[in-house]
Amino acid sequence: MSDKQTILIIDDEPFNVEILAEHLHDECYNIISAENGHLGLELLKQNKDIIDVILLDRMMPVMNGMEFLEIIKKDNSLKNIPIIMQTAASTDSEISEGINAGAYYYLTKPFQPDILLSLVKAAINDYLRQKEINTSNLSYDTVCRLINEVEFHFKTLDEADTLSKMISKLYPDSVKVIMGITELLINSVEHGNLAISYKEKTQLITNGNWEDEINNRLQQEQYKEKFTSIRLTQDSSSIKLVIKDQGKGFNFKNYLKVAPKRAFDPHGRGIAVAAMISFDKIEFIGSGNEVHCYVKKTI
Repeated sequence: MSDKQTILIIDDEPFNVEILAEHLHDECYNIISAENGHLGLELLKQNKDIIDVILLDRMMPVMNGMEFLEIIKKDNSLKNIPIIMQTAASTDSEISEGINAGAYYYLTKPFQPDILLSLVKAAINDYLRQKEINTSNLSYDTVCRLINEVEFHFKTLDEADTLSKMISKLYPDSVKVIMGITELLINSVEHGNLAISYKEKTQLITNGNWEDEINNRLQQEQYKEKFTSIRLTQDSSSIKLVIKDQGKGFNFKNYLKVAPKRAFDPHGRGIAVAAMISFDKIEFIGSGNEVHCYVKKTI
């Protein structure tokens, strides 16, 4: 089997499919396409084990993008596959409708190739992280559930990735929380300890040197000793996760929901996903450099 990631394009305009496929083939992705949501749903069901992301047109005959989205979000075997909604419809209400339905990535028509590729990469990385959690070792999972309280300190993105996978195994639904934990840990490194602004990250991702900049700042004198602390406590009824970085904080209220004006950016939805999907409740403390995340256990 090929190690290439597979993308399902659902679009009724052959020219759009051709252009999308051309750019994605250049990056060595496998492409499957359908001309409407009904055919796309059939292809998805037939190939669900190999499809890593769906590029979905909003306006199509037979079954439009929103109808397609509604169906797959009700199917447990399909609902976690990330959707990139491609649309010329850019009113706040239409974007909010898509976000609330589960489309957290947006691509405008006409699209910019670098934005397309950065969105696809972000969506696939999120999905692969979820799949990895599903296939991890069960005995490790059992040991983790014996922990009542644990604390970690970390500095790098690799350490954040390792910890997010491990910590998620403490939760009843690891797949549900993994993206939220990962995003909050990454946020604590890049925006907290390393003071990378939202605008800077957008440009860095677009240029393809986001990780290089993070590694560079980790070596700089004013940043290299900064770390994030994680403290997790659990009892029979709930799990509490506290994440605290050593940055100056930020205006977290602007990021608790996916704002329509940011829906087309290649990042900026992680905190909203944590609040809307991963946790039952999150609270930012003080200036925003500390967040408390809660999950209730089913009794």
